[in-house]
Amino acid sequence: MGCVSAVPPPRSEASTESEAPDSRSSRRSVAAALLLGALGATVVLLASGRVWARGTAAIGSDSLQLSADGRAVTGLPAALAIVGLAALVAVFAVRGKGRLLVSGLLALSGLGAALSALFGSDGRTALDAQAVRSTADNAAHVAGLTQTTWPYVTAAGAVLILAAGLLALRFGSGWPAMGGRYERDGTPRPRAAAAVDPDRPEDLWKALDRGEDPTTGPSGDRTR
Repeated sequence: MGCVSAVPPPRSEASTESEAPDSRSSRRSVAAALLLGALGATVVLLASGRVWARGTAAIGSDSLQLSADGRAVTGLPAALAIVGLAALVAVFAVRGKGRLLVSGLLALSGLGAALSALFGSDGRTALDAQAVRSTADNAAHVAGLTQTTWPYVTAAGAVLILAAGLLALRFGSGWPAMGGRYERDGTPRPRAAAAVDPDRPEDLWKALDRGEDPTTGPSGDRTR
């Protein structure tokens, strides 16, 4: 019968080198997703508050200048940006299939915000409603409608959120999760017992409060 050694075999340099690039790639993808998601949501929220459309409404022989910001034109991009930002944080709070679902929600939030910014940016409905309120004439409508570039800036920010979601879908399974006390299998890490000085009464009382036996050391040997 051969002898069995309790010493684990040394890790080969090849395995160490193969794990290092994976770890670096995981850290880079996490940083990229966080940067893209946070920057994209910020751009969408800021650009949604800018003027998207301008026009004029006739009041007798005069004309009234009207303008509508992104939230008046369509509130979807800003709302979806907030959903995407929440999903970006939630990615690190869940594991397994839950992380996959949240990553998909993050990507869909970016896609929906981009499409709503591009196809819902006409602004005519919002300006017509503003013309009715301003002139007290239910038949009033906006004329000389023009659009600004802010809807396209909003769509660009939404694309960044979409990119963060795609990164989470591709690399999210290897990202760390919140709660450093827990191992990957979900079990809590054991805490090392605090050293007890038998000559300090306060240490003895603290050990008793923790349910420990102050007469034994960390290795189980009884103290003198």
